[in-house]
Amino acid sequence: MIPPLTTLIGGEAGAGVAVAAAAAVEVGFARPRQAAVTLVTFAVVAAVVAGSAALTYRWYFRSEIPEGVTGLLGISVVALYLNTTSLGSVAVGDNPALLAPESVLFNLVSLGVAVVMAPVGRYAGDRLAVDVFALSGAKQLEGELSGVLRAVGRFTAVTLPSADEIEDMDTYDPVSPDNKTELADTTMLFSRKLSPAELRERLVSRIKEEYGIGYVDVDLDADGAIEYFAVGSRAAGLGPTLAPGSAAVAVTADPPNNATAGDTVQLWRDDPEPKRVATGELRGVADDAVTVALDESDAERLTEEGGYRLVTLPAEPQADREFASLLRNADETMASLTVEAGSDLEGSTVGEVDTVVAAVRPVDGPVQPIPRRAYAFAAGDLVYLVGRPDAIRRFEAASAGVTEDGDEETDAGDLGDLDEVADLDGLADSGGGLGDGDSASGDHADGPVESAADSDGTQRS
Repeated sequence: MIPPLTTLIGGEAGAGVAVAAAAAVEVGFARPRQAAVTLVTFAVVAAVVAGSAALTYRWYFRSEIPEGVTGLLGISVVALYLNTTSLGSVAVGDNPALLAPESVLFNLVSLGVAVVMAPVGRYAGDRLAVDVFALSGAKQLEGELSGVLRAVGRFTAVTLPSADEIEDMDTYDPVSPDNKTELADTTMLFSRKLSPAELRERLVSRIKEEYGIGYVDVDLDADGAIEYFAVGSRAAGLGPTLAPGSAAVAVTADPPNNATAGDTVQLWRDDPEPKRVATGELRGVADDAVTVALDESDAERLTEEGGYRLVTLPAEPQADREFASLLRNADETMASLTVEAGSDLEGSTVGEVDTVVAAVRPVDGPVQPIPRRAYAFAAGDLVYLVGRPDAIRRFEAASAGVTEDGDEETDAGDLGDLDEVADLDGLADSGGGLGDGDSASGDHADGPVESAADSDGTQRS
């Protein structure tokens, strides 16, 4: 039999331990003052433990600690104290009434206090960690800064919206849900000295570099708060680069030495006599397999037997292909919008808009590539634009008409295949005119452009 603890540690010392343990166990609502002090102590301890865990988790993992973890820690520290004092009372030979209704009620209330205070400590610890890391020079945080730190800090904090509020950019492939979740609620810190335009540029650049996002469209207010946020991914694969009516075919052939993608080639057969089969554009070479982009009618004449010989033709200027290739790799995009009657854009001129007007197709008359800056938009004009997505959105809002109910009616075009737009007479030969939109050329094209129209009148360019 194990002797009581008072016997092992001696007379007066053992008696002191027994009194302390008994006092801790016998705390109940029969002594209101002592019970209140004990419950307040439990609340403070649970909040401090949860806050410390939240701060440590934020420092190590750079993210918010799960709520259940801090709740478990807050309850555990109170339960550990209650169990330890009860065990100490038993060890000194006392027989505490652990199952008495008063003791059970007090223990349940103590655990309830811990449950309530743990989330408070979690929030306080996490906010403290975010603010401390911001002041220490961190460039990126998960979560929002406190209002005080936003006011006195020497930086601008931009907090991205939640995953559900991140929009998909029109005319671009959507990003994966995992990427949106990774972006959601992230706070990025920038110098307060940046102008709104520089802040937007830095934000877009960091999102592209740090998260691998292809395209970003964002609107910021004067305080750096996000008003609109959308992302898109770059078009992958060979299909988006093919013009309408063309196809890419892999054939077995003897590719010329040093032939690279973009070369214009001819496919010849030697059996029974030399004969040119088709002309196309070389897109890729792998050993004796060659991928060629050519017209669909020419692709149907190719056979699976192979045995083709490729002839590389001299390089020819292809302004339409170069324009399409550059536009696919740039931040700018291309869209076509119809000016509605009664819109803010009706009557305004090309020089007044903040995006490049590549061409205008009036209701009556031929297409006007690179219109004059003094050209006034009229109702029904189909306008081809080149610019950033945010500039095109503003143009779209200005071109929207007003219905009888007072609601705006928007008719926006999407970015389709760029080679069709490049067929505008004079657009491919205008040189660098697209860069500034200042060309004074008012010459009309020789004929109209065939453009696919959706059922709602939207032109796809």
